[in-house]
Amino acid sequence: MTDLDTAAARLEALGNPTRLRIYRTLVRAGEEGLAVGQVQERLAIAASTLSHHLHRLLIAGLVEQERRGTTLVCTASYSAMHGLVGFLVDECCADATCAEDAAPARKTGA
Repeated sequence: MTDLDTAAARLEALGNPTRLRIYRTLVRAGEEGLAVGQVQERLAIAASTLSHHLHRLLIAGLVEQERRGTTLVCTASYSAMHGLVGFLVDECCADATCAEDAAPARKTGA
């Protein structure tokens, strides 16, 4: 579960177009993640720019880094992503009736 301050910090981090592009690239990459060089190549941004934006995403808890030999691999924190999305939709229409397309998808038990 994400609290208000954490959600605000994560949304602020994602509010920058470059960081949002980086994050979406890592989300698409799956659990294996991408080496920093691969992210730089895919997005065609300068290494110093990438480093700055990755640092902000790391601080927000949206990205994790792991050293694999000599390679630094970045992965999206899927638990943080799901927590943020859940925070945004958890109280959808809690005080009113939602239009069907506004209500979050609810899992039904069998």
